[in-house]
Amino acid sequence: MLPVYLLSAAGFTVVTTEFVIVGLLPALARDLEVSISQAGLLVTLFAFTVAALGPLLTAYFSRFERKRLFIGMLLVFGVSNLLASLAPSYGVMALARLLPALALPVFWSLASETVVNLAGPDQAGRAVARFGVGIILAMVFGIPVGTLISDAFGWRAAFAVVGALALLKACSLVIWLPASQPFAPASMRRQLGLLRSPRLLGHVLLSVLVFSGMFTAYTYLADILERLAGFDGALVGWCLMGFGAVGLLGNAWGGRMVDRHPLLASLFFCVLLATGVLAVVPSIGSLPALAATLTLWGITQAALFLVCHVRLMKAAPQAPAFAASLNVAGGNLGIGLGALIGGRVIDNLGLASVGMVAALIIGLSVLLALAMLKDAGRLPA
Repeated sequence: MLPVYLLSAAGFTVVTTEFVIVGLLPALARDLEVSISQAGLLVTLFAFTVAALGPLLTAYFSRFERKRLFIGMLLVFGVSNLLASLAPSYGVMALARLLPALALPVFWSLASETVVNLAGPDQAGRAVARFGVGIILAMVFGIPVGTLISDAFGWRAAFAVVGALALLKACSLVIWLPASQPFAPASMRRQLGLLRSPRLLGHVLLSVLVFSGMFTAYTYLADILERLAGFDGALVGWCLMGFGAVGLLGNAWGGRMVDRHPLLASLFFCVLLATGVLAVVPSIGSLPALAATLTLWGITQAALFLVCHVRLMKAAPQAPAFAASLNVAGGNLGIGLGALIGGRVIDNLGLASVGMVAALIIGLSVLLALAMLKDAGRLPA
């Protein structure tokens, strides 16, 4: 289990790098003198880069020895976060977000393949759930603590801390992660040939829709809590920490359900997620109702991170790393679209309409999952 825990710890830094900016958007926008929707485009840039280049980069790097590859990826995350902490302008910040976006799909896809190969395909969900604890802890501590650091010392300090953590994690892999050769990777041609499968492309589209709906609202959650609920920066940080903490339940729950029924698990959690994002704004007037709504949202969002990832890997067992990269690409395309859609909704309809639009998009993912279940001819075994 040592490689799994080491990679999970590295994954904490990887996920924190991608999403810590969510809690920093209001402060970053003020300091760089851009609107909140323009700042949200930094999320879009990161996500679209992953979506456009992730599968190709993963297929290419799948032949490399894993230890050196993972260490190299963490060094990229460390340097890019330190660059973000020093960024004098919006353009430099965009560059600092572009660099880790090239490394993220390679790390996440090949690390997922590594832990699944260690556990076996029948235990893929549980194996990725153990690995995915790094995702949840990033939501519990990485993003909220980044927000608290930003509130106390400025948003640049938050990026500097994440950069230092990435470099420390790289050192830990140098010392403790054993060398690991690829697990008989499929040829690049064979991996790319999977793109001819309509059903696999349906799974990718499902991930795009799920993450689009999710991040139409989640990208601007800190802004919702600040402007609509009236919370200060410190309280927003604690709310985000609680949001992430309940995700531990979703991670465990999703890991069990996806091993039995991948599409049904997606359908089930999408229905709950749509309910959660739709209820956020109406529940703002009551702290208990808001807490319950954020709990439901946090559990289902964490579950869907895992469910979507394992669902794609199970759909293409002959090339699980490439399938994982397709989920990472599709998910990040959805993240970018969600940030973009949310920004346009804020500009044209107001911040209070974000949850409603997010729920409508998640509703489309429910319809697609139902269509895929019907097309399968039977419920998945």
